[in-house]
Amino acid sequence: MVQLSAVLGDITTQTTDAIVNAANRAMRGGGGVDGAIHRAGGPSILAECIEQFPHGLATGDAGATGAGRMPARWVIHTVGPNHAAGETDRTLLESCYRRCLEVADELGARSIAFPLVSAGIYGWPLDDAIAVAVETISSTPAKVERALIVARDRDTLAGVERHLA
Repeated sequence: MVQLSAVLGDITTQTTDAIVNAANRAMRGGGGVDGAIHRAGGPSILAECIEQFPHGLATGDAGATGAGRMPARWVIHTVGPNHAAGETDRTLLESCYRRCLEVADELGARSIAFPLVSAGIYGWPLDDAIAVAVETISSTPAKVERALIVARDRDTLAGVERHLA
């Protein structure tokens, strides 16, 4: 069973085996977490995305690249549903977390750091985004031993900690 905890910080500086990128379907970089990961990791991440995902990635799916200049070994990219654009199927968001853990297992990762997928520009309601993350990571069988939810601010961290309690 995965040991799940929350931290306040920057996903790009986490010292886990893998970090999760809340990517867009095109897999060519973007804003928010996606942009921060591409900036911190450098151009090798984009080059791998173009090579490995020439047609992008479907909502709810995940795939990995190296982490470039970041401390993690891998970036696991996942495409969350865009709630602001009408994509409100919760099972797609759950799938993001499950698929990330499956990819982590395939890679042999023992630790992973997650942002709250879809909770930024994609507009998923924060409390439900936290609930989906905690419930799905906690209930998904995986070889991963340690998972972190990286909160961007103290209020979000407090919300994650309430759901973990």
